[in-house]
This record gives sequence, structure tokens and C-alpha cells, in this order.
Amino acid sequence: MTLAARLWVFPLGSRLAFTSCRRTGQVPSWRHYASAATAATQEAPEDASEAEAAPSIPLTEQDEARLRFQRNIGVSAHIDSGKTTLTERILYYTGRIRDIHEVRGKDNVGAKMDSMELEREKGITIQSAATYCDWNARMPVTGEMERHAINIIDTPGHVDFTIEVERALRVLDGAVLVLCAVSGVQSQTITVDRQMRRYNVPRISFINKMDRAGANPYRIVNQIRQKLRMPAALAQVPIGTEDEFKGVIDLVRMKAIYNKGVKGEEVTETDEIPAAIVDHAQEKRAELIEQLAEADDELAELFLNEAEITVKDIVEAMRRATIARKFTPVFIGSAIKNTGVQPLLDAVCTYLPTPAEAEVKAIDISKPASAPLVPLTPAAEAPLVGLAFKLEEGRFGQLTYMRVYQGTLKKGAIVYNARTGKKVKVPRLVRMHSNDMEDVAEIGPGEICAMFGIECSSGDTFTDGTTSYSMTSMFVPDPVVSLAIKPTGTETPNFSRALNRFQKEDPTFRVHFDSESGETIISGMGELHLEVYVERMKREYNTPCTTGKPQVAYRETITQRAEFAYTHKKQTGGAGQFGRVSGFVEPIEADEETGDNVAFENWVTGGNIPAGYIPAVEKGFRDALEKGSLAGCPVSGVRMILEDGAYHAVDSSELAFRQAAIGAFRECYMKARPCILEPIMSVEIVAPIEFQGSVIGSVNQRRGTIIDTDVREDEFTVTADVSLSDMFGFSSQLRGLTQGKGEFSMEYKTHQPVLPHVQQEMAAEYQRKLQQKK
Repeated sequence: MTLAARLWVFPLGSRLAFTSCRRTGQVPSWRHYASAATAATQEAPEDASEAEAAPSIPLTEQDEARLRFQRNIGVSAHIDSGKTTLTERILYYTGRIRDIHEVRGKDNVGAKMDSMELEREKGITIQSAATYCDWNARMPVTGEMERHAINIIDTPGHVDFTIEVERALRVLDGAVLVLCAVSGVQSQTITVDRQMRRYNVPRISFINKMDRAGANPYRIVNQIRQKLRMPAALAQVPIGTEDEFKGVIDLVRMKAIYNKGVKGEEVTETDEIPAAIVDHAQEKRAELIEQLAEADDELAELFLNEAEITVKDIVEAMRRATIARKFTPVFIGSAIKNTGVQPLLDAVCTYLPTPAEAEVKAIDISKPASAPLVPLTPAAEAPLVGLAFKLEEGRFGQLTYMRVYQGTLKKGAIVYNARTGKKVKVPRLVRMHSNDMEDVAEIGPGEICAMFGIECSSGDTFTDGTTSYSMTSMFVPDPVVSLAIKPTGTETPNFSRALNRFQKEDPTFRVHFDSESGETIISGMGELHLEVYVERMKREYNTPCTTGKPQVAYRETITQRAEFAYTHKKQTGGAGQFGRVSGFVEPIEADEETGDNVAFENWVTGGNIPAGYIPAVEKGFRDALEKGSLAGCPVSGVRMILEDGAYHAVDSSELAFRQAAIGAFRECYMKARPCILEPIMSVEIVAPIEFQGSVIGSVNQRRGTIIDTDVREDEFTVTADVSLSDMFGFSSQLRGLTQGKGEFSMEYKTHQPVLPHVQQEMAAEYQRKLQQKK
């Protein structure tokens, strides 16, 4: 493979791109073009279609100089790994806050990024919070200090608020994956890893809580390699562990780094590595180079030729491999003990990509769906393209968080919503610092900001009207738990106002009215998710509510193909209704990228059904999916193929064909052997080793399938798949079994068929309700 071809295939990790960056001190040269395909047009003429789609505005020297020192990062991890504590230290050391406050501190102030009253009470992050800071980073090759601007989003760790992580990673260029030095890779860590892969976000890893008893960074690195399937190696080794943890040794430069001062603000570097760990550090440095050589071709060449490998070689290889998502360097520290945070900030600036190096593509909605995606260039003079990724009800109206990918957003400018086509004026532009704001006149490409007074939905794209670009949507998981809710006392307008606002802010929070029971039903990702919204209604809208027992979000699906041929005919005075449809339904798997598991295809030829009635047939099909005939649950995993039909010149209408589709689906549904699906949760339980037998016994009682067991010195971790319906009440049982020392977390994994006798009971209960209704 030629060098140019190598650049074309792997634009982020290629030698040519990075060599240009290191020699000139600019961003990689391929970013002067809109895509690597453009740069290699002469070498790859077959990719001319993508080259034509690329915008023609190159990066100017001013763009390159600004973007080189810009980083957009997220801090993500399993719950209670120390994300917010780490972010608090980052803000303190960069001068954004004057003092450090703990998440559950005795001063009752709370961490800066946990601005909501509920977050400070519960000691958890509920909403992602954005901030920005400046950091003078020490460059490992030259030793010079370079000032970088960093946008940070601190995300929740609890699985119930996973949409906050999802939309944060959608707009970030890099991330810090925080892991506990004792617990290591946990269930939500695996979820976050999956989200980072979905949006192609490079990451560096930070093993936190090195001061805890049982801290073992070497075991955690092995877990990253095995459980996350990500090549990894320590970039630092600890000087002491547990309560003897004093500092770290930088394996790249072979220097000992200590934090001095009351709050660790003084960083001391020395070439004197403690004699007891010199050999160990050399061994781990050799392991780092070996792991890097497997991920980076250029370093592999030096390694195989047994050439001298310099600090510059290691740094450049680590940066290439990290940005190409082939490797994650692992750093260590203890945020609560103010140790190892500044070297982590240096690593963020050194190894994570600039906005120019993060490959971003948009859809040109003026072209067919099969057209290639359009690469975006973070040039200030390019046409504006920005993504509204989060909404919040602020003191001055709706606050819309936005990532600007291309062009410049100015206060007072007219922008166009790509989804609705509406044009709006930007009345106020701010940069966020948790719940504080700083007014700005304009925001350049690669920045994160917020706008006031603009009506839109989460995931909307804004342009300046000169292009028809739209960003791809983010993945939104389906709810798994439902509750009946009603206001205590008389219903006020605040009840519906609160529900409407929460639905708009959070795509995983759903509300519907059950016409059979006459109840309002709220659905979400877990009991805590819904509990938080019920509590917020009481506090923010003065609307106390009572809730029913949690209900599992069952679904129905079909297991085999079934034909249909249905005629809807209704004759009243005057024009009647007539529509005939025929075809078949069949089961389908969910799309891995979008999660869609319902499809409709039109195979009608010859005009037997006019084209204007086809959307009505699809609408009828999707209406019929809302309630299955087996147990009244939503139907998923179905594709309807419309093959033929007939219409009447006078009696046919959209309503007639919609009713025909509903009737056809219900007629063939039972022939397709439907079954009921229940949500299966991936449950992770951590408890002291002496309770292992009773905990595993309780999981087996709940029809759980043990997936993995990890035993450490004094505690163990069990990972199991358990149906959500069997998990209600497990929290109190676990407390009783483990004398209050056990804890568990769970996240949605998949839907699987219920047991046959359960299906029969649910179907009989549904039929009984229908009979009573009659």
C-alpha cells in the first residue's frame, strides 16, 4: 500500500498527516482539504464522488492556530467512580473556581457541576453540565508550556440518565474514561464504552481512587483489554498504593511527579525515581512501547528494527493511536487526594484530538438518501452548521446547548432550523459554567455554547440558510419502566406543563394517556429516573403527585411470516369507504445503528394503489403496532410488505386505506404466531465475599442467568441477566442479605420472550379486561 493510499484509508492515524503536524506545528495537513479522500484524489480516482461532495473552504492560518489549542472533552464513567470530584479538581487547578467542594461535603455547598438541588441531596449527577477552562499544558517533547482552551462536559454515571451521556458524546471530540482503582470495569463502563464507539470518540483512561484499600491499576488495565477489547497500557505507575499513594512516575519521560501543597496545587517533577520501583518502571515502559507498537505502524517499524525509540517517537505514536481509536493510554491518580490531576490535563492537551482532527460528516438533505455524507470543515468563514444537543428550562426561557461544527454563530444572527425550515434570530449567546453564564458576541467552529429564546427540539440542526446540511441524529434507547401518575388534589395546568417540559428536555422520558384505565402513564429508563421527575414536579412546579406500582414495558412481536389480503368496505349515505391491501408481514431484527425495529416497504406496481394512498397504509400499519392483539402491548420487530391492492375512484380515501391497513395487520397477526417480550436487565452486584453464596442464591431465585463472577481479596462482583419484572424489591432484599454492605446497578440489555405460562396468563388477563369493557 502506498503512503498516499494509507492516508486515504486511515486519515486520523496516518504517518503523512501526523508528520506534517509535528514539523510545522499546525493541525494535520489533510484537514486543509475537506476530507482525506480529497487530499488523495489523484491516488484514488474511484472516490471522486466523495471529493465532489466536500466543501471547498479550507482552514486559514488563523483557524489552524485557534483549533490547535482547542479541546472538547467529556468525563464519563460508572456511577461513583469520581467523575464530578475529578471535574471539581480540574476547575480548581485551571482557576475556574476559587475553592474545592466535595460531592457530599460537610459544608453542604456541593460540587460546582452538581448545580441542581436534587443532585446535591442525593450525591449523584442527574444532568450533564458544561463548563470551560484554560490550562497551561507542559508539552512532553519540548517541555514548553502551551495554553489550551478546554470545553468539558461532566456526565451522569447512573444508567437511568444514560441519554445525558449519549448526547454529550455525540458532540465531543474526545473523552476521559474514569475507572475506580478497586472496582475497575463495571456495567455502566461497558455502556459508556459502547457509546464512545458509536460516535467514534477517542479516549484516554484515568484510574481514580488510587488511595483506596485494594487499589490495583494493573488488574484494571487487563480488564480494559479483556472486557472493553481496547488495547491499553499504563502511561504512569504509582509511587506507593492505597494510603501510601504519594505520586506517579511518567513512563514516557521517566520522571517522578508529586503534588505538594494543601490542595495539591504545587506540582513537583524530578528525575530521581525511588530506587525500589526503578526496575518496575522500566519494565512497564517497555510494555507501553510494545503495546503501542501493535497499534501504530511507524513505531512498530522502529521497534522491529531495534532502533532507538525517543520520547518524541512515543508521544507521536501514542497520539496517532489514540486519535485513531486503536489504543488508550491509562493514567492514574486520586482526585479526592488531589494527586495526578494536572498530568491528566497535560495528557488531554497532548493526546486527544483538536476539533480539526475529529472527522465530522453531515447529510445533504437536498440529495437522495444514498448520496455520500458531506465532510464538515471547522473554518470560521464556512457556512454555519451547528447541532442543538440538549435543552433546558432556564430562568430566562428555553436554554439550547449547541455545538458549532462549521462557520461562526453570532448574537443577533438569523439561523435556520434544518428540520422545520423556520428561521429564527439568536437573541442571546452564552458560554456555560455549570449553571452560571457568560454572555459572548460570537462563537467559532469547534466551540460549545448555549442560546436563549429559540424554540427547537433536541437533535435539531441549525444553518445560516446557504446549505441544506443536517447532522445525523443521536441514538435514543426505549423506556423500560412505566408508572401511573396523578396530581395530589385538584389537577392544575402546572401538571401538564411540567410533563411537556420534561418530555422536551429528555427524549427517554415518555408520557401517554391510557384510554382504558383513564390514567396518565409516564415511562423512563428506571425507577430512579421516574422518581427524580416526580420529585422535580413537586419542587419546581409545586405539583405533588402520587404514583402507582411500577409496570414493566412489555412488548409483542411475531415469530413467522404471515400473508394478508384485506378489504375495508363501508357504505353509508353518499360516498362510502373502500380500500383493499394485500401482502405479508415478517419478523425483522433491530438495526444496530439506529435501533429501529419496524419497517414498511411498498412493492405495489402498476398503480393498483395510487401513490397518494401509500403513506396512509403505512400510517395505519404503525397505528396498529401501538397495541397488539395478544396482551395489548406495543408491537415491534415487524416489517410489512405491501404487494398489491385495489381502490375505487369515488369511495377510496386516505382514511379508508388507513383502516384497511389496521384491519389487515390485526387479521394476520395471530397467524404470525405472536409472543410477548420482557426487558432483560444486565445486573451487576458488588458485596463482601462472605455473602457470595446467599447473593448468588437470590439471583437464581429470580430466574437470573449468571454471566460472570469476579472475586477479589475481600469482595466479589456478580454479573447476571435478570428480567426486570423479577428485579422489583431486590434492593431491600440485597440490603438484608449483606447487612447493608452490598450494592447493585442494572441497565437494559435486550427484550426476550417470556415463559409460555406467563404469556398465557397475560393473554387471558387482557381478554378478561376486554370482556369487562364490553
